Amino acid sequence: MGKMKTHKGAAKRFKVTGSGKVRRYKAYKSHILTKKTAKRKRRLRQAGLIATTGDTKRMKRLLQA
Repeated sequence: MGKMKTHKGAAKRFKVTGSGKVRRYKAYKSHILTKKTAKRKRRLRQAGLIATTGDTKRMKRLLQA
């Protein structure tokens, strides 16, 4: 079996931190921003983590080169 390739779509959206958690960016920040409060938009700027362990495992599998 050949080498496993990195999933390029996932690689652009997710990063693995030093401690092994998977970092993600939040949705709902691209358009229709006028009705969203400044506080909400500020919170959306900050990156989050993938919450469930199953999803983390799946993402790491997609990201391994």
